[in-house]
Formats: sequence, C-alpha cells, structure tokens
Amino acid sequence: MTKKALIITGIGVVIGALAGYLYYFYVGCSSGTCAITSKPLNSSLYGAVMGGLLFNMFVKSSKKS
Repeated sequence: MTKKALIITGIGVVIGALAGYLYYFYVGCSSGTCAITSKPLNSSLYGAVMGGLLFNMFVKSSKKS
C-alpha cells in the first residue's frame, strides 16, 4: 500500500470509530443483549472496521504492466 492509501484508510477508520461510538451513544441497545451496540468498545471497533473498508474502496490501485 502506498502512503496515500494508508492515510485515506486511516481517516476512514477514525471517522468510522467516531460514528460507531455516536451510534452507541444516541441509539444504543436498551436491553443490553445486542452484540454490537451493547458496549461502546464493540460499537466503535465495528464502526472503525466498516469505515476503513468503506474508505479503502476509494483508493485507486496501481496497474502493473
């Protein structure tokens, strides 16, 4: 991976983690039995993975000939 690709993916991870925590904080799980949204760490990690994957889609791959 290039430096630019790492930066873009890193930004996605940070934004995803923040979005995951905000989802936990505002929506969450009232019963505590939800696997992802029952704890802020789970929700943030899930958001970080999804954000990294989403932003990684926008990285252009180099063509080797």
